[in-house]
Formats: sequence, structure tokens, C-alpha cells
Amino acid sequence: MENDEIMRLDVDEILKAKLPNKKLPRFVVNYLKKIVHQDEMNAFFQEAHGLKNIDFIEKTIYDHLQSGADFEGLENLPPKDGRYIFVSNHPLGGLDSLILGLVLGRHYDGKVKFFANDILMFLKPMQDMFLPVNKGGKGGNVRENARAVDEFFRSDNHLIMFPAGANSRKINGKIQDLPWVKTFVTKALQYQRDVVPITFEARNSNFFYNLSKIRTKLGLPNLEMLYLVDEMYKQRGNRFNVKIGKTIPYTTFDKSKTHYEWANWVREKVVP
Repeated sequence: MENDEIMRLDVDEILKAKLPNKKLPRFVVNYLKKIVHQDEMNAFFQEAHGLKNIDFIEKTIYDHLQSGADFEGLENLPPKDGRYIFVSNHPLGGLDSLILGLVLGRHYDGKVKFFANDILMFLKPMQDMFLPVNKGGKGGNVRENARAVDEFFRSDNHLIMFPAGANSRKINGKIQDLPWVKTFVTKALQYQRDVVPITFEARNSNFFYNLSKIRTKLGLPNLEMLYLVDEMYKQRGNRFNVKIGKTIPYTTFDKSKTHYEWANWVREKVVP
């Protein structure tokens, strides 16, 4: 059965699907396998086979990456009987998502879901926790995605969002999020969900930020995203500081500011 198959990362198969009419030199393929830690990840997937969602995250963080976090403000977590949007900065692009998913998933009895980036979407044992959205969809897919997003916010689950939409970069000499989108403000009002701000203190390597700066100047695609798995492994053994702020009632977002201005107001509370 498909569900019993052990998940595998296969760079050759991914390249064949993404670049069907192009054959990359073998040394390039081997380099890609190295930076995504193909062998190491596949060994872990075999070890973790059968685990799902929160249990899979826990094994990934504690056993495989030997990482964790110290939380400040746990007393600010709102009661379980509400419906909340947890918004956080996104310094790492993967491990930060997993750590927040673990602590909030355990606290709220698994009733937590993500907007997932491409890296997390790959983790099939966690797919029940993700909103499946086809980013490149057109026509009917766009309407289908819109319905999926509305269902996502209408559900009884607590939602984890990274309003920057991508992990942090070095901007004006400071590591910080890209501008936040206003979606969480608009949806908080529409579905009467209070917002909980979270600050995650962490950073990727200088190599990551330098590569981002160089490729931006050259007008190249987002090459540094290829290194996010490698960046995650560089964090092995690290602990992070996470601060949970006080709940912001959705009624706070009145007409004195635009939704974009309110999103920036929350961002200023979160981004270190």
C-alpha cells in the first residue's frame, strides 16, 4: 500500500519531474544530493517510518536534529476553546516551523495547521497538518485554492502563519523578515480569530545571506532556497529562544489603519 511506503528523497526523480527536457551534469546532481543531505534524510525517514504529524515532528527535532527551544510567555497561550492565528517571524525556513508546530500541537491537542512552504510540503508524514495550495494554479485551481483557504480559516483548528511568506534575509545590515502580507489581519476579522504574536530568535549562516545578496544583485532566481535543508542541518544541537506575546483581539484591527498597516503594526511587535 502507498501509505505503507517509506518516504524517500530522490534528487534524480525530482530533477526528472522538474526539468524533463534537460540533463544536468552528474557532478551538479551529486552536489545537489549533498546539500539536501539525501542519504542522511532517507536513513532518518526509514527510522521514523510509521510516525505522523506531531510524533514525527518530535522525533525529527529531538532525536534527529537534537534541537529544541526555550519558551518565554507560555502563560500567554490562550485557552483551548478559542480559534487563533499564531503569527511568527520566519528566521530559519524549516526548523522554526517544526518547533512551533510541536509546542502548539502538543498544547492544543493536535488541532494546529500550517500554511506550508515547499520544504514542509515534502514531509508526507505531516501532510495532515498542511493547507494544500497549488501556488502555480490558474483558472479553476485559483478558485479551488481560494475555497481551500477559506475552509482553512473557517475550521476549528488553530493556525500557524509566517506572514513574510519566506524566511528572513539580511536587510540593511539586519537579519529580519521580508514585509508581511495582510492576509492574517483580513482573515482574523472575517472569521473572528484573535491573533497571537510569536518571536523566534534564530539565524541562518552568513553563507546563506551572502548568497541571497549576490543572486539578488545578479537578478537570478531564489538559489538560496536550495540550501535550506543544509541550513537546517547546520542548526543541529542548537536551542532557540521563542517569545510568545499577549493575544491581540481581532477587534483591535479597526478602521484607524489599513489591513496592511495593521499587519506591519503586528510585525513590529514580532520581528527582533
